[in-house]
Amino acid sequence: MSNDRINPEIKPMSPADFAQCAALMESSEPWLSMGISYEECLAPFAKAENTAFVLQWNGELLGFVILQEQGSFKGYIKTLCVSEEYRGRGYGTMLLQFCEKRILGYSPNLFICVSALNTGALKLYTRFGFELVGELPNFVKQGFTELLMRKTAGPISGYLPPGSK
Repeated sequence: MSNDRINPEIKPMSPADFAQCAALMESSEPWLSMGISYEECLAPFAKAENTAFVLQWNGELLGFVILQEQGSFKGYIKTLCVSEEYRGRGYGTMLLQFCEKRILGYSPNLFICVSALNTGALKLYTRFGFELVGELPNFVKQGFTELLMRKTAGPISGYLPPGSK
């Protein structure tokens, strides 16, 4: 594949996508450095509280995102992953824009955790407007720290989604 920008589509993930997405996740940072197994990567895809989407072009998986859209922490981007060969081309930003539009339809707050060792993702999220909320040592795995970040359109109280009156 050339370095030319392509125009992929974001669509709901189907169970047929789970294995390929888990394999992509397992072979990517920070999961690789943390030694997260394929089985651990596979587990979140089928959970009822999660909504997942794939980023594809001509049937090829470029990346995916898993959102938590229910419960007390709705608006949480649980996992965002772009294939190594497609990083640096704007596809992570494309997924974040998709998430932001979707989440702002029901919540003024977007949350994401990023591993402290994942400096590339940390730069992306900061450029996108996320701010550090706090550190979560030993959250995913012993010896590793996650950084909780938030991008907000205001407080929950009185929030009206864009386009509502």
